[in-house]
Amino acid sequence: MEVTILATSDMHGYVLPTNYASDLEQPFGVAKVAGKLNELRKAATGPVFMIENGDFIQGSPLSYFVAKQPEYSVSTLTKLLNVMNYDVGVLGNHEFNYGWSYLNEAIQSYNFPIVVANMLRKNQQESVLPPYQIIEKQGIKVAVLGLVTQYIPNWENPETIKDLHFVSAVETAKKYVPLLRELADLVVVAYHGGFEKDLATNEPTEALTGENEGSRLLQEVPGIDALVTGHQHRELAEVVNGVPVIQPGYRGAFVGAIKLTVKKQDNEFIVLDHSCKLCPTKEASPDPIVLEQVAPVSKALDVWLDQPVGEVLGDLRIIDPMAARVNEHPYIELINRIQMDATGAEISGTALFNNEVTGFPQSVSMRHILTNYIYPNTLAVVRVTGQELKAALEQTAGYLTATDEGITFDQKYIQPKPQYYNYDMYEGINYTIDLNQPIGHRVTRFEKEGEPIPLDKPLEVVINQYRAVGGGNYKMFSAEKIVKECPIDMTELIAEYFKRKKVIEAKVDHNFIVIGK
Repeated sequence: MEVTILATSDMHGYVLPTNYASDLEQPFGVAKVAGKLNELRKAATGPVFMIENGDFIQGSPLSYFVAKQPEYSVSTLTKLLNVMNYDVGVLGNHEFNYGWSYLNEAIQSYNFPIVVANMLRKNQQESVLPPYQIIEKQGIKVAVLGLVTQYIPNWENPETIKDLHFVSAVETAKKYVPLLRELADLVVVAYHGGFEKDLATNEPTEALTGENEGSRLLQEVPGIDALVTGHQHRELAEVVNGVPVIQPGYRGAFVGAIKLTVKKQDNEFIVLDHSCKLCPTKEASPDPIVLEQVAPVSKALDVWLDQPVGEVLGDLRIIDPMAARVNEHPYIELINRIQMDATGAEISGTALFNNEVTGFPQSVSMRHILTNYIYPNTLAVVRVTGQELKAALEQTAGYLTATDEGITFDQKYIQPKPQYYNYDMYEGINYTIDLNQPIGHRVTRFEKEGEPIPLDKPLEVVINQYRAVGGGNYKMFSAEKIVKECPIDMTELIAEYFKRKKVIEAKVDHNFIVIGK
């Protein structure tokens, strides 16, 4: 018998094959995923088990629109997955971004169970959701253990997760996998997390913080027949330590497929062979039911996205994202100025989240705002010392390297997952980063209003809420240092700023300098 496991992960609210920035058809989206799943199910010779591995209800202009417009509910999105016949789902870290109430509504509206074993009730050992699901098809029982990255408290608004406690995926799997081996014929771990080490060499590829524990799962937890991963948006299909492993990319560009050839022997199933692959959705025909169900909200979204919010005097377009990061760009300065305007802080930090940013054209619409500022961040003001802010600058300087060709990101922050969102640029201070100096000693100028900033001086800095609680391993920031919060989503603040000012002048004061070779 050939058992097929099909999995999706990190679709991030992309349903139609569009990136919302251009009219070109894109090779991804839930509609294409649904079409591909239909193909793969029909081609299967044995039972098919389908897993949705998290990060679906946040991440696109569509998901933002649904979350923010009162005439819609999260079921506008979840009903699209409900037509796809998933057997089980897992939560991702971004599922929490719009609050617990919104997430709970999503969980209740799915027609398949959501399982997470390592999300516990605070001060208890009881999981909030079922830890696993056992599914029987054609006489074979498959147990799916759900796990999510334990690192959620390092990013998420503390209010959202105040009643929750997240524990290690590895320790949780050690507890449940032996139990599931007794209860089922096959054990699949669906983990919304990735790999902390190179799968071939076992060398660390990131700081070993516990955010990603996939390598440890493979090394320390025997009895796993297949491992589904996500979170890092990697495109992986490999057999590691005898376990088929998949991670199906981002935005529904791929469906992950694992095949297990099994034989019944002495009243139990044994795995004779296994394989795994990623199935591109690019050529798949979009599922007509998904297209029909999403059409009304998609039409309303387009009208909303194209509403004008203001004009630009000058040039706020980004042609080269890397150049914008190292030679301060008017777009960066504008975002920082908006953050300062919203909170009254004298110092602000922000980032370019990816390399798809294009900046703003002369006539700015909501579409331009949401395709540039892609996360539903709110703002927080943290009170830190000069020493702590300088440490943050040193950390951000560590992302860069100088080559003969110019300044670029250090490769370890590009592979296995690009971390563009962790390189911050500040306004309200003057600083120089010299990449010829050793890491930790690259900030050679650190001033405010022409004077060196005393390292013991208290400073109030506005940053996004993700960074304010230490996201990106910026350990000098933490929830305890937050002195003020702005609960309005940053995209709304940008739109409101444009509407209030009507015309924004593109200007830049070049308050920071990055020196290469």
